[in-house]
Amino acid sequence: MNGFLLAQPDSVVRASGSRRAFDDAAAAVAALRNGSAELIVGALPFDPSRSAALNEPRRVSHTAGPWRPAALPALPAVRVVTEIPSAAEHIARVTKLVEQLNDQAQPLRKVVAARSVLAEADSALDPELVAGHLLTRHPHANVFAVDLTPAGRPGATLLGATPEVLVARHGDTVTLRPLAGTLPRLADPDADAAQARELLASSKNRDEHAFVIDWIRDILAPVCTELDVPDSPELVHTTEVWHLATPITGTLRDPAPTALELAIMLHPTPAVCGTPTPLALDTISHIEEDRGFYGGAVGWCDARGDGEWVVAIRCAELSADGRSIRAFAGGGIVAASDPHAELDETTAKLHTLLRGLQCTVPEH
Repeated sequence: MNGFLLAQPDSVVRASGSRRAFDDAAAAVAALRNGSAELIVGALPFDPSRSAALNEPRRVSHTAGPWRPAALPALPAVRVVTEIPSAAEHIARVTKLVEQLNDQAQPLRKVVAARSVLAEADSALDPELVAGHLLTRHPHANVFAVDLTPAGRPGATLLGATPEVLVARHGDTVTLRPLAGTLPRLADPDADAAQARELLASSKNRDEHAFVIDWIRDILAPVCTELDVPDSPELVHTTEVWHLATPITGTLRDPAPTALELAIMLHPTPAVCGTPTPLALDTISHIEEDRGFYGGAVGWCDARGDGEWVVAIRCAELSADGRSIRAFAGGGIVAASDPHAELDETTAKLHTLLRGLQCTVPEH
């Protein structure tokens, strides 16, 4: 794929071609600020020290309303071939993290532990066709497909259907709806409703959510004249999981940071990394495989500073030949976490993308 797609419930941005590619987010910000670029699209990596995949496109289409793909051909068969790490190793990692988090002598309070699965297709997967199937299954998600060539991954594509907007800026208004705190959906309606109530009442999940909200408040307060943060989270759901969410709205000070600058300031959030964020990021780098763009951000920003960035979760990286796809999922680990429940949470999240490919994650 040589382009960019972000299909949100109320708008669709498509871009193709390249005037300039940026592997450095600061250089892309400078191009917007000095007027040499009218629009930047692409993805930011989970680890800000890694290369970005940003692009000044040649052609852009921005339309209101949802994306309505035409009739979609069936996808080739896809099957999981490897879990990275194994389920047992993920449980062992989480167990060690819980022990560390229960040590009151150290400052770490939360770490997001992620795992991935590698799947193979019988024939090449077309990125836009995959995106169309994801949208059909998750019509209220933010569906994306991003060429990762600028980050030194020629021909690879980041694909996903995320429920979470990292940050949106329009004029001097900034909006966010962070998600943190999760339980899997259940097939029985009564049990599912009870699961939702349990999540809303869970001190473990509310504490995990509060870490994120407090961190966002600290980041945004210096650049906002007003910041409206509700006292309590609300419930939202996808097909696979329940989440705790808090809608946040702010009024930016003048001169206001661009949407791209806000995304750089806000990612990776404690929802995908941990608390304190620098220490959690260092911990993750020592115990996990490279996450690439999982937990990063996908979006666009124009020369006025307006833009939309979503959190790159419920996502996967598709290889250049279209035959291999690596899907990621994680969960926030705190002192009260149960390692087996955390494994189940990642499995539920992996289903968001893989069921769109008619592929399932092994149950453990």
